[in-house]
Amino acid sequence: MPAYPSRDKSAEARACWIEAPGRAVIRDASLGALGPGDLQVRALHSGISRGTEMLVFRGEVPPSEFQRMRAPFQEGDFPAPVKYGYASVGRVEQGPPGWRGRAVFCLHPHQTRYIVPAASVHALPDGLPPARAVLAAHMETALNALWDAAPRLGDRIAVVGAGVIGLLLAWLASRMPGCEVELIDTHAARGDAAGRLGIGFATPATARPDADLVLHASGSAAGLVTALGLAAFEATVVELSWYGRREVALPLGEAFHSRRLTLRASQVGQVAVAQRARWSHGRRLAMALALLRDPLLDGLITDSAPFDDLPAVLARLAGGAPDTLCQRIDYDDCSHSEGAACTA
Repeated sequence: MPAYPSRDKSAEARACWIEAPGRAVIRDASLGALGPGDLQVRALHSGISRGTEMLVFRGEVPPSEFQRMRAPFQEGDFPAPVKYGYASVGRVEQGPPGWRGRAVFCLHPHQTRYIVPAASVHALPDGLPPARAVLAAHMETALNALWDAAPRLGDRIAVVGAGVIGLLLAWLASRMPGCEVELIDTHAARGDAAGRLGIGFATPATARPDADLVLHASGSAAGLVTALGLAAFEATVVELSWYGRREVALPLGEAFHSRRLTLRASQVGQVAVAQRARWSHGRRLAMALALLRDPLLDGLITDSAPFDDLPAVLARLAGGAPDTLCQRIDYDDCSHSEGAACTA
């Protein structure tokens, strides 16, 4: 067994906790001992989920889901106090020699330094800068949803909801030969982001009907109603949004039955059924990281802020912030201006 040096005072960390619904604080954290097979990671960046993480911040996780919604390395319990998050990118400071200095992605809450088993991190592939890798969890969700949806060559695909996941869904689907993809959102300014990715954009009023496949990622009941209205005869609507404690009313009368529609849930916690026999969670995440190597995707990271501002950032995002797509948090010497990529 190799011996690792014990940590010193400089190795102590700070972490963001949701102290009560709607309120976050930065707390000191103790790293503990570095054991054989463990890595000490210094955070460079982390990303914020506008969907699940905002529901957690607002205290909207239903009691029935308290255990299923636990994130890796979460501390505390829902509704609060809880340390939550799952999109951390860092550099290995200590651990086995083959890992030292490598940039990695980890499903870890927002924390300046942390110790985790080596098996829980994924080395970034060549060509993927750490600042873009905060999109890994979003890309993994989009990839899994397309596996669930199983689009066919030549399909007309509608994606409702032009947040980060909707944009990634549309971008991936548009790369399939013969597929026509339209991204739909009530926020017309999202059309600029779609245009930069080469994706057609429409509002609900101008969207083309009779799609062969519809994917919904708006996080709103109105968006799901729009998705059902765009589906063609015997088409499938794949639902990615999670509503927490909110109840959703749907028009399952009207033409839902006569058009023989299918409404199907997709959730990233399980690998899609069609791939599950051969794909592990690790293999899926490695594919998501590889797909992020396209520099076009930098445009999805619209905002950045230093770690010390994270409690205020969470409060701002929970209030709406429609112009923000992905919010990146920068740590220590990586607190650069908006859009800059840290390579430290």
